[in-house]
Amino acid sequence: MDKRPIGMFDSGSGGLTVLKEYTKLLPNEDFIYFGDTAHLPYGDKSPEKIREYCESIVKFLIEKNVKMIVIACGTASANAYSYLKEHFDIEIKSIIEPTASSLKDSNIGVIATKATIRSNAWENAIKAFNPEANITSIACPLFVPLIEEGLIDNPGTDYIIKEYMDKLNVENNNITSVVMGCTHYPLLANKLQSALPDDVRLINVGEISAQDTLNYLKANNMQNDSSHEGKIELHSSDNFTFFKENAKTLGFIVD
Repeated sequence: MDKRPIGMFDSGSGGLTVLKEYTKLLPNEDFIYFGDTAHLPYGDKSPEKIREYCESIVKFLIEKNVKMIVIACGTASANAYSYLKEHFDIEIKSIIEPTASSLKDSNIGVIATKATIRSNAWENAIKAFNPEANITSIACPLFVPLIEEGLIDNPGTDYIIKEYMDKLNVENNNITSVVMGCTHYPLLANKLQSALPDDVRLINVGEISAQDTLNYLKANNMQNDSSHEGKIELHSSDNFTFFKENAKTLGFIVD
């Protein structure tokens, strides 16, 4: 048994959608979450800058004595995961590989940030497990700013979602599953699903990541077997007031 908390981070509040799935599946675990709101969005940054930001966050979480770290960010997973694994002696989980290994569809869509799409991380990971898959990827750079600014229900957001989904061209590409490759995107899940055919599956990486981590904790006897509900400690690098509002939207209790 290991009662130390699990560390988790994202460029902002999007990774809270991953944390939400973790609290459902691992209710007794403690979590320390860091949202790097000072450098949001990561999607328009260079790989070098993203790695620099992530390295600082990992050091912060290690100082908090976490037992493992989850990169709850698609862009950071795509651009910094390998670097972080090489430079730190702690278990670090990406959201990409567990999700990619679960996809058996012949035609898969991926929506993510510019930096993630540019990295080809999702395509490479999916092909590693499903070599015959046809993958259509598009960048949706406006989604993260709209979510972070609290504009999910703005009519303009509906228009932008339609524009991006039209580019994905689901019907002509025979796409049966669409991966939300940025952890902010589940906050738009209902609107995204409405813009897609009913039989197209939206893949929430948080659900798959949580199951993958649970399997890891069990295999390594690292679960927190406490009977008490786990605690959540939230941090952000800037604008914590607005970050708290997004956390409350997802049902987290924030002091």
